[in-house]
Amino acid sequence: MTPGSQPVRPIRIGNASGFYGDRFDAMREMLTGGELDVLTGDYLAELTMLILGRDRLKDPSGGYARTFLRQLEEGLGLAHARGVKIVSNAGGLNPAGLAGRVRELADRLGIPVRVAHVEGDDLTAAHPGSLAAHAYLGGFGIAECLRQGADIVVTGRVTDAALVTGPAAAHFGWQPGEYDRLAGAVVAGHVLECGTQATGGNYAFFAEAPGDLRRPGFPLAEIHEDGTAVITKHPGTGGLVDVGTVTAQLLYETQGARYLGPDVTARLDTIRLTQDGPDRVRIDGVGGEAPPPTLKVGLNRLGGFRNEVAFVLTGLDIDAKAALVREQMEPALAKVSDVRWELARTDRPDADTEETASALLRLVVRDPEERAVGRALSGAAVELALASYPGFHVLVPPGKGSPYGVFEDAYVPQGDIAQVAVVHDGRRIPVAPAPETAPAHETVVPEESPQPPLPEPPPPGSGTTRRAPLGLVAGARSGDKGGNANVGVWARTDEAWRWLAHTLTVERFRELLPETADLTVVRHPLPNLRALNFVVEGILGAGVAAQHRFDPQAKALGEWLRSRHLDIPEALL
Repeated sequence: MTPGSQPVRPIRIGNASGFYGDRFDAMREMLTGGELDVLTGDYLAELTMLILGRDRLKDPSGGYARTFLRQLEEGLGLAHARGVKIVSNAGGLNPAGLAGRVRELADRLGIPVRVAHVEGDDLTAAHPGSLAAHAYLGGFGIAECLRQGADIVVTGRVTDAALVTGPAAAHFGWQPGEYDRLAGAVVAGHVLECGTQATGGNYAFFAEAPGDLRRPGFPLAEIHEDGTAVITKHPGTGGLVDVGTVTAQLLYETQGARYLGPDVTARLDTIRLTQDGPDRVRIDGVGGEAPPPTLKVGLNRLGGFRNEVAFVLTGLDIDAKAALVREQMEPALAKVSDVRWELARTDRPDADTEETASALLRLVVRDPEERAVGRALSGAAVELALASYPGFHVLVPPGKGSPYGVFEDAYVPQGDIAQVAVVHDGRRIPVAPAPETAPAHETVVPEESPQPPLPEPPPPGSGTTRRAPLGLVAGARSGDKGGNANVGVWARTDEAWRWLAHTLTVERFRELLPETADLTVVRHPLPNLRALNFVVEGILGAGVAAQHRFDPQAKALGEWLRSRHLDIPEALL
C-alpha cells in the first residue's frame, strides 16, 4: 500500500473441493452458505494426473475433471448472481478443452460469464514415454486472467496454493517479489487446499472435538493486504476451526521449514497461529524468500501390470499355512519380475468370531508384461482351492492383471516454461517467470539449513512416567509426496512440546515405526507450531499409483505412530 492510499478490503476465498471425487454438493453449499469473493476447487493430485492421462488415451478431448462441469450446472448461476469468481485446476491435462465446455454450458444456461484458462504446464512432449508430464505453475497466470475480467478461471497443473495466491495477487495488486505477502497467501492456500481437513476432517483429536464432525463445512480464508489471513468457515456448518485443525493441515505433505513454490518460498518456521474467536484462526508473521530457480515437474508413466491375491488363514498353524501356500505358488511366480508377500497377523487366540481368528497373507505381483501377472497367476491361486492348507479361501477371486502407474519428479529452469493466460476474448498474454530466484543450495536441500532453537529439555528424573500411547499427548497427520511420506507430529501445550522435541528423535521414530528402520528419515523442527515433521524417503516406492505398501498414500502412518507406546511423564497425561 502506498503512503496515503486507502487500504484494500480483505478478500474472502473459499474452497469447494480437496480432490477429484470430493463432496459433490460443496460448490452449492459454499455459494449459498455465506459471503465469498472467490470460490476455488482443487481436483488434482499425483494419482489424479495418471487417471486423467488414461482418460485422455480413450478420448483425446477429455483429460479434465468431469465432475466440475456437473457441479457448475447448478453453481454457475449462483456464482454469477452473487458476484463470486470461480478458480479451479479442474482443467487437468486439458484446460483449454474444459474452458470450452464451460462456455458451452454458460451459453446453454443463458448466463453471461467470461471464461479464461492458463496454459504452459504441459511438458509431455519433452518427456518421451510419459503419460503425463506437467510443471507446477504459480499463481500469476491466474491473477492475469482475473485482472483481465475473467469470472471463471480453469488451469492445468498449478500448485495447490496458487488457487489462492492468484486471486489474492489480483485483488491487492501484488507483484512478483512481494515475498512476505505472497508467502502468507501460500500458507492460507495450503490450509484451504484439502477442503475439510482444515475444519475437523481426518483430525487426530476428533473424539474430543467440540464441533459436529459428521459433515464438516468447507473452509475459507479472509486474506488481508499484508498477507495475514484468518481461516474460518460459513456460519452453521459442521466441524470446527481451531489452532489444532489448522496446525494439522499445515503439516500435511510438507517437508522442511522452507515450503518451495514457483512464486515464493514460504518459511513455515515463521508462522504464528492464534485463536481469533469461535471457528477463527489468525495466521500471521509468515516470512517469504525468493523461489527456487527451477519448477517441479510431475512425470506419470505406466509402470507395467499388477495383480493381487489375499489368502485367508484361519485358526491354528498360521505360519505353517503361509509357508505352504508360498511354496505352492513358487512355480507360477518364477518369471514374475516383482513378487511381494506380506503376512498380516490380524488373528488372535481363542477368538469368538471367525474373522478375528484369521490372518491375511497378501501376494502382490508386478511385471512389465500383462500375461506374467494375469490369468495364469490367478489360475494358479484358484487351483489351490482343494489342494492347500485347511480352510483355504481368498478375500475376492483373483482376476486379470491391471495397469499401474509410476510417479517421478523432474525439475526444469523457470525460464524454460512459457506460461500463458488465455483470456475470455482469445488474447494470449505471456506470464513472466519469477524475476529473481534463490540459489538452489538454499532451497532444494532444506535439511541442510540451520536448525531452529529447541526448548530446554526437561530436567533428568523430573517426575514419574507411565507407558502409554504417544497419541495421548501428540497429534499427527501424514501423507505422500511421490515415493516419500511425511509425518507431522505436534504438541498442544508448551510442556508437551518441551518433552516431544527431545524425545521423538529420528532414532526413536525408527524404533516406533520399524518399517522405516532401513530408510532415510529426516526430522524438521517447527517450534512456532510446536511440531516436528519427519520425511521418510522411499517408503512409498514409485508413488501412490504403484501401490507399494498396505497404505499406499501413507494416510494412516501418523495414526500408527500415535498408537505406539513409550514412557510419557505422568504430568502430561
